[in-house]
Amino acid sequence: MVEMNIESIGTLERRSVVAELLVDRGKLLVVTGLGSPSYDVTAAGDMGTNFYLWGAMGSAATVGLGLALAQPEKPVTVITGDGEMYMGLGALSTIGAKQPKNLSIIVLDNGRFGETGMQKAHSSYGIDLAGVAQACQFNTVEKIEDMNGISQFRPLLQSTNSGLRFAQVMIKAENLVRTIPPRDNVHLKNRFRAALGFSMI
Repeated sequence: MVEMNIESIGTLERRSVVAELLVDRGKLLVVTGLGSPSYDVTAAGDMGTNFYLWGAMGSAATVGLGLALAQPEKPVTVITGDGEMYMGLGALSTIGAKQPKNLSIIVLDNGRFGETGMQKAHSSYGIDLAGVAQACQFNTVEKIEDMNGISQFRPLLQSTNSGLRFAQVMIKAENLVRTIPPRDNVHLKNRFRAALGFSMI
């Protein structure tokens, strides 16, 4: 880990959070936002039911929406960062309009743009992502600041009928050693299709 002296808006350690969320994940399908969330999910265990976005900044939530609508019998979780979520903020309103019952959005929020130098992001200036999700008609909205909150939220990830879930997880600003997932997008697509039981094209 690279030591940094950066003011944080949260105290939770991102890798511990993601590892706890993905304990006993079963059939959970996971879409990750560009950058650190992909490294965090890989560190928790690389598998065919992980779909890493190596580009398309701001699109994690909409990819998760499409997947949730296409696979309504499977639980879908998007794990992304606050910077990526702010770049696709309108997605929350579209998700709220469509109301898939099997989708969770988890935003790891350190109030920073971690991939471009840790510049302050919107949350550092008081913008409330949980409030945005609430306004977009998510059924369950949580702002999580301790590991007990993570443990309580985790069972919701397995649901396919309890409505939209959103968690803003307040993590500390840290620059961890990267655990890099596969970078071959064709391989990732084919692997994900195979995990869903489809032929590889």
